[in-house]
Parts: sequence; structure tokens; C-alpha cells
Amino acid sequence: MHIAVIGLGRMGMNMAKRLLRGGHRVVAYNRSPEKTAALANQEGAVAAYSLAEAVEKLPAPRILWLMLPAGKAVDQHIDQLMGLLSAGDILIDGGNTYYRDDAERFRRLEEKRISYVDVGVSGGIWGLKTGYCLMIGGDKQTVHFLEPVFKTLAPENGYLHCGATGAGHFVKMVHNGIEYGMMQAYGEGFEILEASTFSQDFDYQKIAHLWNQGSVVRSWLLELLEDAFDRSPRLNDIKGFIEDSGEGRWTLQQAMDTNVPAPVIALSLFQRFRSRQENTFSDRVLAALRREFGGHAVKPADGPGSEPQP
Repeated sequence: MHIAVIGLGRMGMNMAKRLLRGGHRVVAYNRSPEKTAALANQEGAVAAYSLAEAVEKLPAPRILWLMLPAGKAVDQHIDQLMGLLSAGDILIDGGNTYYRDDAERFRRLEEKRISYVDVGVSGGIWGLKTGYCLMIGGDKQTVHFLEPVFKTLAPENGYLHCGATGAGHFVKMVHNGIEYGMMQAYGEGFEILEASTFSQDFDYQKIAHLWNQGSVVRSWLLELLEDAFDRSPRLNDIKGFIEDSGEGRWTLQQAMDTNVPAPVIALSLFQRFRSRQENTFSDRVLAALRREFGGHAVKPADGPGSEPQP
């Protein structure tokens, strides 16, 4: 298929590469032209240096996939694209958008008979190699038309049409809330190990590896933590400062709106707030995990005893 990828950040760049390697014709646009040129020169994308040029280089019906930070950036791009697209074209938002925003965007685009599909994407910086888990919301017929794109981006059984507009981002929101709780549990567990009288004997890389051999707590997150401990046995190269990108807050708000008790997700979110005031071992575990699966920036440690950052 012919598709434009708008936004070549950590996720967008690798998704464009996976589409290209899967045989699709990708028109690439990024606000900073260097990334666009690099993708064109190295992977064979069709370079576009404006939104108008990206639209112009697509055949009808035009398909554009936005990989942009949630909020104003998405709305600003949609505002511009509404004057460039035609009836029958398809706009996909693959960012971490708040699902309530999807309804308004769908309404605005529907007036011009432009289809809107929301896709929650999970897989981080590893998605290029292993594929992306795709949670899709939108009109059934449009989603079916886009299946060749979804099949290329996802591993086997790795995409699902979750329901009407907003359903994809809603499922991704809850997914990220669960992720918060899982990461917090790992962080607390390793801090209990670190605080024990046995800690001087513990090799956390080996413990993480051990727990992934048939144990009930095995997971991809634990595999990533094993890699992090391999590079820095006590994670002394980073600060335990944990950002949150919004999904945990939205999940907790949804839980409150629907009277669903979600104490684990709530506490894991509040722990992230607390991490911005201290530097504990459990917070360094969480910071390391976010770096491993998503390429998120970490704050380097400073002071005596710090290990050099890799």
C-alpha cells in the first residue's frame, strides 16, 4: 500500500522502516528535514518536506499515519490536513492520544467525509524487529481496508479491531495503566532484595534471568531488566526520576468515573510523582525499564560512586 508517515520520532521512524521493509511505499514527513532525508537515503522512503507535499505524493485514497505527541501537535496537523485531504482519504492517529479526543476529531473529519482511525501502539524501540501490538478503533470497513498495513507492522496475532472510534486508544490507555503497576511491582521487589542482609551476594542480572525461566513472574519487562542489570549491576548510572506521559492519569480518572477500584495503578502513579523528590533503587529499576523498552531519556547519576553512563 501507499502510506505517509507523519512524525519520525523513536516510534514513527522504526514503523516507517518496518513498512518499507514489508514492501509498502512510504512517503515520509518530519518537522526537522534531516530525519526525512535520512529515511529516504537509507531505506528508500519518498521524502516530503511539507504536509502539502506528503499529500501530493500519495495516490487516492490517501492514507496518512500520524505519529506525534498527544494533544496540540495532533490537532495542529489535522487542522492543516483538513484543507489538503479529500473525501475518501484516511487519517490514522497512532500516538498516545486521550481517547476522549478521538470523538471530536472523528466528527470534524467526518464532515469532510475523511475517515479517522485511532491506533494504540505498543512495542517501543523493539518494534522494528519484533513487531508492534496494535489496538485499533474505528469504522469496520476502513479498518479492514487498512489490514495490509496492520499485518506488516504487527507480529502474528498482534493487532485487533477493538471497536468504534476511540476504542483503540482506550484499550492502549488501560494497557499502559497495567504497565505502571507491573513495573512498580518489579521495582519494589528488587528494592526488598537490595535492602536485605543478602544483597552483597545478589547478582540481579542473574536473578532476573532466573525468574524468566518458567516462573510465574516471567515477562518481556523482566528480560529488559536483565539487560539493564547486565550493563549496570546496581543501576548507579541513572537517577530514579520517573516521568509519566499521561496514560496512567487517564486510566485512574476512568476508574474513578466508573467506580472501579484500581489501588495498584493509583499507587504506581503516585510513586512516579514521589520519584521526582528522591532517588531510590526501585525508581532506578523503573527508569531503566522505560529506557530499555521505549528509549525514554534517563537522568544521569552524579556524585561519588556513580558508574559511567553507557
